This record gives sequence, C-alpha cells and structure tokens, in this order.
Amino acid sequence: MPPRITAKERMQITRQAMPEQNATERSHNFLEVNLGFPERLALLEADRCLQCKDPRCAKGCPVGVNIPQFLDLLSNGKIAEAAQSLLCDNALPAVTGRVCPQETQCEAECVRAAKGLPVGVGYLERYVADWAREHRDQLPQNKPQPSGKKVAIVGSGPAGLTAAGELAKHGHAVTIYEALHKPGGVLVYGIPEFRLPKKIVAQEVERLEEAGVKIECNVVIGRTYTIPELQQNFDAIFIANGAGLPVFMNVPGENFKGVYSANEYLTRINLMAAYEFPRSDTPVLQGKRVAVVGGGNVAMDAVRTAKRLGAEEAMIVYRRTHDELPARAEEVHHAEQEGVRFEFLTAPLEVVGNDKRWVTGMKCQKMKLGEPDSSGRRRPEPIPGSEFILDCDTVVVAIGTKANPLLTATCPDLKLNKWGNIVADENGATSIPGVFAGGDIVRGAATVILAMGDGKKAAQAMHSYLSKTAAVTA
Repeated sequence: MPPRITAKERMQITRQAMPEQNATERSHNFLEVNLGFPERLALLEADRCLQCKDPRCAKGCPVGVNIPQFLDLLSNGKIAEAAQSLLCDNALPAVTGRVCPQETQCEAECVRAAKGLPVGVGYLERYVADWAREHRDQLPQNKPQPSGKKVAIVGSGPAGLTAAGELAKHGHAVTIYEALHKPGGVLVYGIPEFRLPKKIVAQEVERLEEAGVKIECNVVIGRTYTIPELQQNFDAIFIANGAGLPVFMNVPGENFKGVYSANEYLTRINLMAAYEFPRSDTPVLQGKRVAVVGGGNVAMDAVRTAKRLGAEEAMIVYRRTHDELPARAEEVHHAEQEGVRFEFLTAPLEVVGNDKRWVTGMKCQKMKLGEPDSSGRRRPEPIPGSEFILDCDTVVVAIGTKANPLLTATCPDLKLNKWGNIVADENGATSIPGVFAGGDIVRGAATVILAMGDGKKAAQAMHSYLSKTAAVTA
C-alpha cells in the first residue's frame, strides 16, 4: 500500500504555531500560557515527520520515547494507539510535553532542522498525553502479577514518579515517601501554574496510583525514617529527594527583609497558593519592583510570577548576555512578551536597605565578557568604576540549589561527592547494595527530563536487582 502522504508533501508543510494566551492578558493571570493544539493542527504537525530510517530524535530523548512510532500513529489518526505507545515509554508525558527542553534534545536532532524548523515533538507529546488523560476508558489497564517485592522511593518529583511507574509495571509494590503535603516535588512547588497546571500533575499522579503506587506525604526521610530503617522493610530503595537547598550570593545585605530564595518564593506561591492571600494562609510580598538574580528556567519562573502578582517592574539581573541565558528559549520569549525587563551584563554586589532593614535596591556592577570558562560560555569580568544602584523592593535569588544533607547525614555508609551529592553509577546504584539514587540529588540541579531519565534507568537496574535476589531466595 502506498504511503498516505509522500516525503515531498511532508516537506511542504510548515511548522504549526502553538496557540497561546494574549501576552497582556496572561501577564495578569496564572492560567496556562500555551493552549495546546486542536486536533487539526496536531495531525498536520505530525504529518511533517519524515519517518527517518535512522531516527536521531529518539536518541536525543533521555527517557527513550519512540518518537517516530507515536508520531506515525498520530499522523494516521490512530490517537489511542499513539497514546499507548507514548505511555509505554514515558511515565509523565503531559508534564514533559509542557516543560521539557525539546529544542536542545529530540528536536535538535530532527533532520528537518537542517533546512528549517524541526517537528514540534513537544507540542505533539502534549496533545497525545492530554488526549490520554481525557480518554482513560479507551486505554487498556494492564495489571501485572505481583512480584512479592517491596520498593521504597524517597521523593515524588520527576525521578521518583518515573521510577515508580516503571517498577509498578513489573508488579513490584511501590511506596513513595514525600516530605511535603502534596506529591509532585518540583513539578508542584517549583514550576508555576501558568507553565504546568497543578491538575495536570495531580492527574498524572492519580494514574500512577491506579497502577498500584502508594504515596505517603508529610514523611521526611532523615527525620521521620532513615534509610537504614527503610532497608529493614523494603527490598530496594530509590533516593530521589532532589537538591532543594538554596544557594545565595554571599553579598552584604542578603538577610534584609524582602530577599527570597527562588525556592521559598516559588514554593509559597505555587504549592501554598500565597498569591491568594489572605484567602490562603501563606503570605508573600507583592513587590512593585522585583529583581530576580539569575538566567535559568527558575529565574524566568520567578520573574514571570512576580509580574503576575502585580509588579510594575519585574527584572532579570544576569551577569552575561541574552545569548548565554540557560533558560529555555520559549520561556525567555514569553517573558519578553510579558514585559519583563532584562538587565544583562550586571552582577549584584550588595543588597541595599533602609533603617528598618527593608530592601530598597541592589548595588550592581556592569560586566564584560572575557574568555570562555569551564562551561564553554565566556566568563563575565567586572568593569571598574561601573557600579550603580538598581531600585527594587524585592530580591529573588535564583542562582541554583544544592543537596540538602538531612537525609545523607543519617546514612553514613552512603558515599557522597565533594558537593554533598550521592555518588551513583550509570544505572543509579550507590555504595549500598539495593539502594539506588537519581535526579538532582546525584547530578545536581538539572532539568525535569534528565531526572526522569535517571528514574527510568534506575528502575530497570532495580528490577534486575530484585529479580536476582528473588532467584537466590527461591
């Protein structure tokens, strides 16, 4: 049977734009910015895939999604089959379809990018995943035979949820321990509603619970239980508690009132609904001139949140230029559309305050770019005599996070590196047999999809480990 559409016809289809909220309107609300493809645009965009014999896009995916397969099924109108294919490979497709940096991963490998724009893999992943959420009754519910093995997972962020989903497929009894009062980890406390609605995360978690995964919230491993205590009750453990300890600038005045870490700022607003204060019990300062220090996705989330809270001036203070911004291009573009001000080549020297210790500004210095540093980006160098005061009443520090030692301090046999991260091999195995780790607690602060890749790889290794121990005890 001849193909429904030829390669030449596919090449003539231009990339479809994602419908989105008007920039002026959305800068005053917390509703999702991207509105998703209607079916017509999704099928048209799927038709752009050339179905390469050597699909490099799949090799660029940290969780190994069979991208050509689900796109081919979608292109042929077989949406239920496309959803089954996607869910087989990805435990959280509605999440990754929204927040994964596809432009530097699967889409960067798309052959169409050589002479134009790549296939919108992320947009299509979102479309299929959303269809799957709304049509669960049309998808098979496979219940594996119980393996008799019990697994504990520390943390319900992207790495932990992914590992749980994979392990549940093999019939293992999985229990996730989450320190906060809602599951989702960084997906709920770190990423704002306008990028990733909480109901999406909740529905993805619900799907895992339907598969048999148990989740216990308000349990702090290292305080409520220790790893050695979990070892007494579980056959294997996966540590995925992230890297949630904020990093500060270490400049004078950083302890003034009105200075937040991005972690605290976003957690208060995203997880604890502080933007609804006083209807919500958790307050947050709603500054009129908010300066966010940093240039990554967390910084973009914080500054766009400040804009929505009513800031007249929401600013990014970044010591390099636009070209070096580590944030996703789409997030930077959306911030620019929403009126965020960018202070490039600017480094804070001091937080300035009044006699009541409230922030009134930041003393900054202009920078220039020198030779490349270890990251490959040109190193910022101070320009003598360029100091100035940046007027602001709120400062949000978004320059990174590091490992919280609460868990590891209670497990001395767990080998750590010099930064306090858990040392694990390529499959997530740690220095303790049966204990695995992945995500930010191993690699340091990184992306959701890399954490998910760690969770999937570790789950495969854990299943192998559990299968071996089962054979020995049989």
